[in-house]
Amino acid sequence: MMTSRNNDPLEPVGPDCDVVTVPARQGLEAVDILRRGAGDAVGPVLHDGGCDTLGFLVPPGTAAAWDVPGSVCTETDGRGICLTPDRPAEDSGWLVPPGEADLATDPAVLREALGQAQRMIEAADSCS
Repeated sequence: MMTSRNNDPLEPVGPDCDVVTVPARQGLEAVDILRRGAGDAVGPVLHDGGCDTLGFLVPPGTAAAWDVPGSVCTETDGRGICLTPDRPAEDSGWLVPPGEADLATDPAVLREALGQAQRMIEAADSCS
C-alpha cells in the first residue's frame, strides 16, 4: 500500500492521539515497568532529539483529564506524528516504534507506571 504525505497543515497526517510528555529518566523507568507488566502495555514512545523527554502516545481525549505532576498531555488531532518506522516528527525518533507496540498506551496504566517510576527515582536519589 502506498501512502503520500499531505502538505496541508490543516489536514491530519497521523493517528488521532494525544501525547504524554515526561522527563527522559522517568519515562525510561516507566517503559521498563510497562514492559515487565502483564501483556504488551506500552504503545509507541517518542524521544526528542536531545533525549531530554519521552512522549507516550495515548488515546485521544486523554489530555482533557490528565493531571500527573511533572508531565504534560497534548492533543495532536493527528497532526505532526507519522506512525512509520522512520523519524516520526522533526527532531525526534522512536524509542518504542509502531509495530512493536499497541497503538496507544492505556492512560491509567501509564499513570501508575509514571508514579512507580517517580518513586523509584526518588528512592535511588536519596541513597546517594
